Amino acid sequence: MIGILVIMAVCGYFFNPFNKANGLNIPLFSFLTALLLAASSSIKLFQKGMMDKQLIYELEQSKTVAELEQLKNQINPHFLFNMLNNANVLTKKDPEKASQVLMKLSDLLRYQLYDSARDKVLLTSDIRFLEDFLNLEKVRRDSFDFLISKEGSLSGVQIPPLLFISFVENAVKHNNDVTKPSYVNLYFDVRNDELFFKCINSKPALKSANNTGGLGLTNIKRRLELLFPATHSLLIEDDPERYCVTLIIKLRAA
Repeated sequence: MIGILVIMAVCGYFFNPFNKANGLNIPLFSFLTALLLAASSSIKLFQKGMMDKQLIYELEQSKTVAELEQLKNQINPHFLFNMLNNANVLTKKDPEKASQVLMKLSDLLRYQLYDSARDKVLLTSDIRFLEDFLNLEKVRRDSFDFLISKEGSLSGVQIPPLLFISFVENAVKHNNDVTKPSYVNLYFDVRNDELFFKCINSKPALKSANNTGGLGLTNIKRRLELLFPATHSLLIEDDPERYCVTLIIKLRAA
């Protein structure tokens, strides 16, 4: 600020068109000083505004990350509780199957404890995790079958961990039918920088009293809103004989 005043004094002294003796022109000096002070204040206000915007952005990002972690952590205990309960039931009914369940469960736990702690995982790893989960369900239920179809360029594609398990777990939970075989079919396709996912499950002949998606689907919808706010579309079709979820995600360039 002192430097600005010195410069203005020099300008007022040497460039005074109204004082041929090169004296200080007080009105001109005051005007230019006020002008520079206003410009300096504007620059400082602009810088402060930019700093405030950056701070707000960082706070919002921090809040988003915290919410995402909370949502992901809500998935893990719910999923593990179901699997441990299944293993406990099989221990009494079929010890051999129970052993298979526990071995597969160890693989699932390894994925959840290590891979899912990362921000991104390979799509192929997440699909393998879903396959282990469905194989575990197949061991537990004799009248259950599943299909996983993979097309396009899946290799190298990275996604947030545990992105599909809520859909699959919901499909398994609500398709159990003692009167006929039940199924879950998964389709993955990557092309034109888009990830296409579809989960189709059969529905039991008799409607379950609890036919809502529950906490899992609520969580995944919120996660999708936070992770892909303008780059995903989610379609849920609830037909009399099947339930279908279609998710399309635009993949960001690496």
